[in-house]
Amino acid sequence: MTAEIPRPEHPRPQVVRDTWINLNGRWDFEFDPGDSGLERGLLETALSGTIMVPFAPESELSGIGDVDFHEAVWYRREVTIPAGWAGLRPQLHFAAVDHDATVWVDGNEVVRHRGGFTPFTADLTGLAEAGQTVTVTVRARDPRRGPQARGKQATWYANTGCHYTRTTGIWQSVWLEGVPEVAIGRPRITPDVAGGRFHVSVPLTANRPGQRVRVEVRDEAGVVATDEVAADLDLAPSAVVNLPAERVHLWQPGDPHLYDVDITLLDGDTVLDQVASYAGLRSVSIDGRKILLNGKPVFQRLVLDQGYWPESLMTAPSEEALVRDIELSLAAGFNGARLHQKVFEERFLYHADRLGYLVWGEFGDWGISGHGTPGDHQQPTASFVTQWLEAVERDYSHPSIIGWCPLNETYQHLHDRITQLDDVTRAMFLATKAMDTTRPVLDASGYSHRVLETDVWDSHNYTQDPEQFAREVGGLARGEAHTNTHDGATISQPYAGQPYFVSEYGGIWWNPERAAEALGTKRDDSWGYGDRVRDEEGFHERFAGLTNALLDDPEMFGYCYTQLTDVFQEENGIYRFDRSEKLDVSRVRAVQERPAAFEREG
Repeated sequence: MTAEIPRPEHPRPQVVRDTWINLNGRWDFEFDPGDSGLERGLLETALSGTIMVPFAPESELSGIGDVDFHEAVWYRREVTIPAGWAGLRPQLHFAAVDHDATVWVDGNEVVRHRGGFTPFTADLTGLAEAGQTVTVTVRARDPRRGPQARGKQATWYANTGCHYTRTTGIWQSVWLEGVPEVAIGRPRITPDVAGGRFHVSVPLTANRPGQRVRVEVRDEAGVVATDEVAADLDLAPSAVVNLPAERVHLWQPGDPHLYDVDITLLDGDTVLDQVASYAGLRSVSIDGRKILLNGKPVFQRLVLDQGYWPESLMTAPSEEALVRDIELSLAAGFNGARLHQKVFEERFLYHADRLGYLVWGEFGDWGISGHGTPGDHQQPTASFVTQWLEAVERDYSHPSIIGWCPLNETYQHLHDRITQLDDVTRAMFLATKAMDTTRPVLDASGYSHRVLETDVWDSHNYTQDPEQFAREVGGLARGEAHTNTHDGATISQPYAGQPYFVSEYGGIWWNPERAAEALGTKRDDSWGYGDRVRDEEGFHERFAGLTNALLDDPEMFGYCYTQLTDVFQEENGIYRFDRSEKLDVSRVRAVQERPAAFEREG
């Protein structure tokens, strides 16, 4: 992080143009506790403070560090359109703003967006010309009450249990891009392992006679293959790039080969637009209870990653911090992660692609409980579907993502009436399947499996005694999957033989500084699952016992251990919250390096 521009790297690594400017840095700022700023004239008057974007005002790195509730916040800065962008349309991009954002340019409203995890764009054509300086004002509303996709953000003041400090307003990069009048949108790159090729769908802002799209795939030796298609017949021209057999190189853990992909819009020999991207050639398939990667069983040794940092909350403090979290996970023997209760920034997925790290794309759906009647108490809104579609569209082309999971731990009882949760769960499942036919979809992790035909089934089990744990999760060979209930009531449709994994387990509560008092379930300002282990040896014995029960089950395709790091008071990580070591990581790795029964031949 430089002093002038924090997080200076390009925020969208799969769609890169040369004409872009990072707008992170010092912005004017003001709290609006009554959400009355528009009526009080904050759109026209000076704001009283400053903030360091892209860090949320609750974080230390923002320069503010106010962790109270903030109903609304305001931002402002001047932006100069480069003089060299004549003929280009200036696009103002926000990678993520929590939660409801409105943007004005010179007092003119240019975009509204709901949802704290997904990007949006304002086209400034007609309002900002090359060489001109304009004033950008942003209001972000983040109400304390009401159903809202919040992830792990607490709706009460203090951090408690597995709920953490809130994030309000801009928390990912803001940037400006110059694009041509007829421009390439976000391409959809679909690997076809069976055919040894890529299918590349290229949305365009217009289809003009005689124009063409060229897709060129390169590796370290140079150009591998090219396809060129007409751009004036189809709204999103589709190229098929066939790779020579000798240049086919699959993407997989341990060998995460990536191809560079250049996409060019042409009119004759004139280049109208060009974006740089990349792709990995890999497949995901299902055979009975097996999830296969490139046709082979790869046991998914996943860890729960919540993506929080002490000084910056949901925003990574630096590019290096994103890389380090993946490297720490790999060092502990994990080969991937559930990206939990948060849509992670694209730069994380870029490094997962680059390092061969398997991830499940998820949504931060918590924040909907307790809003309806007892039988219909979870109230996800229609915006859950829109936000999730934005996330899937953003991340479709990342090879590291091997599955989707829109919901987590929805625990509403099943009964004879269709509820709002039923409708939204099914809508999110069907929308995901419609947008992506190449990856499995898990309707809801852990609890209310309300879609009979969900591709994957799972459960969460925090039993701490390894022998009891093995009994509870060991029934797959008999067709008996461990199933979560709530208050003894059924919350899921029956298991139908899908691929199965325990997608949360462990959460072993261990804090070396509290070893002397680590008896029973005394909570004070520390939190974890079950009884704290007495010492580090107790941790390793419990971790090995729980993990071996899952590695030894040939019917299970993976697991997800809770969790990578401590997060505030939740002290059940492999590493401390500051990413320093708190136990012998080599012993954790040694347990996981044992071959899983799922991966054995025969």
